[in-house]
Amino acid sequence: MPRDRSIRSVLIIGSGPIIIGQACEFDYSGSQAARSLREEGIEIILINSNPATIMTDPVTADHVYLKPLTKASIREILEKHNIDAVLPTMGGQTALNLAIDCDKAGIWEKYGVRIVGVDIEAINITEDREQFKNLMHKIGIPMAPQTTAKSYLEGKEVAQEYGFPLCIRSSFTLGGAGAAVVWKEEEFDNLLKQGLEMSPIHEVMIDKALMGWKEYELELLRDNNDNITIICSIENFDPMGIHTGDSITVAPAMTLSDTTFQKMRDMAIHMMRSIGKFAGGCNVQFAVSPDEKEDIIAIEINPRVSRSSALASKATGYPIAKIAAKLAIGYNLHELSNAITGTTSAFFEPAIDYVIVKIPRWNFDKFEGSDRKLGLSMKSVGEVMGIGRNFQEALQKACQSLEIKRNGLGADGKELTKQQDILYSLENPSWNRLFHIYDAFKLGIPFKTIQNLTKIDKWFLYQIDELIMLENEIEKHKIDTVPEHLLRTAKEKGYADRQLGHLMRCWESEVFDKRKELGINRVYKLVDTCAAEFEAQTPYYYSSFDQENESIVSDKKKIIVLGSGPNRIGQGIEFDYSCVHGILAAKECGYETIMINCNPETVSTDFDIADKLYFEPVFWEHIYEIIQHEKPEGVIVQLGGQTALKLAEKLEKYGIKILGTSFDALDLAEDRGSFSQLLKDNDIPYPKFGVAEDAETAIELSKDLGFPLLVRPSYVLGGQSMKIVINEKELESHIVDILKKIPGNKVLLDHFLDGAIEAEADAICDGEDVYIIGIMQHIEPAGIHSGDSYAVLPPYNLGDLVIKQIEEYTKKIAKALRTVGLINIQFAIKDDKVYIIEANPRASRTVPFICKAYQEPYVNYAVKVMLGEKKVKDFTFNPVKKGYAIKEPVFSFHKFSDVNKELGPEMKSTGESIYFIDDLMDDYFMKIYSERNLYLSR
Repeated sequence: MPRDRSIRSVLIIGSGPIIIGQACEFDYSGSQAARSLREEGIEIILINSNPATIMTDPVTADHVYLKPLTKASIREILEKHNIDAVLPTMGGQTALNLAIDCDKAGIWEKYGVRIVGVDIEAINITEDREQFKNLMHKIGIPMAPQTTAKSYLEGKEVAQEYGFPLCIRSSFTLGGAGAAVVWKEEEFDNLLKQGLEMSPIHEVMIDKALMGWKEYELELLRDNNDNITIICSIENFDPMGIHTGDSITVAPAMTLSDTTFQKMRDMAIHMMRSIGKFAGGCNVQFAVSPDEKEDIIAIEINPRVSRSSALASKATGYPIAKIAAKLAIGYNLHELSNAITGTTSAFFEPAIDYVIVKIPRWNFDKFEGSDRKLGLSMKSVGEVMGIGRNFQEALQKACQSLEIKRNGLGADGKELTKQQDILYSLENPSWNRLFHIYDAFKLGIPFKTIQNLTKIDKWFLYQIDELIMLENEIEKHKIDTVPEHLLRTAKEKGYADRQLGHLMRCWESEVFDKRKELGINRVYKLVDTCAAEFEAQTPYYYSSFDQENESIVSDKKKIIVLGSGPNRIGQGIEFDYSCVHGILAAKECGYETIMINCNPETVSTDFDIADKLYFEPVFWEHIYEIIQHEKPEGVIVQLGGQTALKLAEKLEKYGIKILGTSFDALDLAEDRGSFSQLLKDNDIPYPKFGVAEDAETAIELSKDLGFPLLVRPSYVLGGQSMKIVINEKELESHIVDILKKIPGNKVLLDHFLDGAIEAEADAICDGEDVYIIGIMQHIEPAGIHSGDSYAVLPPYNLGDLVIKQIEEYTKKIAKALRTVGLINIQFAIKDDKVYIIEANPRASRTVPFICKAYQEPYVNYAVKVMLGEKKVKDFTFNPVKKGYAIKEPVFSFHKFSDVNKELGPEMKSTGESIYFIDDLMDDYFMKIYSERNLYLSR
């Protein structure tokens, strides 16, 4: 059946602000779906409250509504537009829940809107755990023994029947909110209460815990003819008991026998057919017993694109959301083409001749006192993906992508050596258990002990044990005696030159030179969806140490954009927004664009954004070799947050051109001493400050600066380890703490302007002229990180005198730093005097917010300035200024029930939404303004 011609306009519901459990993978899916439907000439209306994403950009949809995801907003949109269908499967659980609420209220029926891509019945069956269990029983799909409880009393009765350990799962929640494994009776009451409260229908499913069973996922697509294709199998490295979003996952499945895999496929297809007759995507999760019998039971099914479908799309090159959107409007799989080959149909199952490893990225350091143990409730804030020719290579590359100051899996002198600590970590998984498995083998802890404590499949453990054996061989050699075959093997298994330098007690550069001399070179392979059976049209690459290089270098002028790596608190989706716009702007200027990034959740790593995508760690060795291979005009580092910025020094050292603001200017802004001298020379006020390298110097400085003091390390993002201290004892303790975490760092001490108002400005500068794109005033007082503050655009009560100072200082600083591109400056205002807190000559968190509020493509303009194609005066700026836009921070404290919602100089928010008001008498503004001091802490 070809496309349904009666569908001329579609409403896509987004997922709202990013929270733990629902991140930017839905921005990727929603953007892909919108682009896919627009290709068909369909009018796209989109609702989402998140200003930081590409999804809410005019390049994605015909009409974008930056509004709260509520029934009232949906009604308002349906009054304005004649909408034929709604696609709720691209916005995670938030979109599905809103679609159900609108259905119950009769809104879709009233306005004649069809639901496509899923049906309400399918959502209800899969979310209502009792209905789902009954259906699975009816169709003969085995599940763990489980019972629904709608009250405290019912829950206690079930626990008595099953015994411990058992699992509690809340109905209609996302990211495993309210879910937990209960080991002991004394933990049960509290966790049951929590689960019932988290569920919007106050219902939990209690099931017998299958601890130690292996966990798998399958990604499926189905069309209107009931054709089903399985896109990808994913195996969890971690056994049952850890949420899949917190598990290391591997594609394709590594330890599954063919018989069990075929059985699992049949079960998944049977399950998808049983829940409804919709055309679209589905994610099915299974548990398999670790014994020879390989018994399979179903865990759950999600009738929507999921976190795993973003991963599966990037892993296979098969654009799941794009195809799912086309199926939703009537196409069948055989009528659509495979976007990678361009010659084969979409009705095929990808075959991959490489291995994918996904590792989650956590931010426990932002939630002091939080329970760091991993369980059924997701706690990670982002993820990375490594692609290799074998599991070990993909694993090492994923570890290099994490940006946690590791060079791969071990071989860096940072291993844990206390046996008791290692054994505890193996049994009680947290973010670093993978590294501690490596440490356990290195220490000589028996294989059997490691397997008993972790319940991780032996095959994975053998792979890590094998790395230790290889390292033991390498350590016997010096760089000039290491055999060629040993060095080649190490590179084939993903070892970075830096790791090998550590093992052979030499410099990274010596390893690089040695392998070049021996002809051990990195080559680039295509991600082609069909294991090289058909020719791929799409330039999507990963590196490996193989024979044939598949990345052909053109003779066009080209630029590289460095991505922002994994999402984390302090560096989120807003930097990916800037990277994508940077690529689009460079394309408009006639450049061939090359993207380097390792985050599977983002639009920048979609294979049809840049002319060439290298899915590689944003890690020096990988970047340098891509630069040597491609020979670009230069590299853009301003758009990828601190990740890209941190590599500027290396690029400068190796004589690689940085496009836009120079490394010297970037470095000057980061070095507080030099920056303050620049302010002094330009007669610009700043709080009294000092720089200390130890606690003793800091205490001496404090006598001159006076308390309270704002204490922070240099070169960090998101206010990492930033704190306000009020006496010498606190100061000493915090300095010792910083230097323990970041040895050799310079610590900055600023006199803290208590009770000051905070504001910030973003601007574009071409080295001569400056255009201020927006000035924002924070609602909270100075002392709360700008990422955690409500920011109002334009300012709501700064007088003309203050605004004039902000404008003057912004222009002076941008020019003094010789900024070419974007700059963000933060101010503290006390007694009508404006002080400079800091300046960042790069894309900031607030740039997308201003672009959306004023409806202007500022990143596009800034990149054309960076490339030297345009000057500031070449643009006609025409911002739409109406009322006020408020940037509202969103927190994920619900994931850490034992952490206080205290706010201070270190950022804790995971996302943001935008809210428009006409005037300051608005109830919403009055409420948040009245609470401005509520959470201020140190």
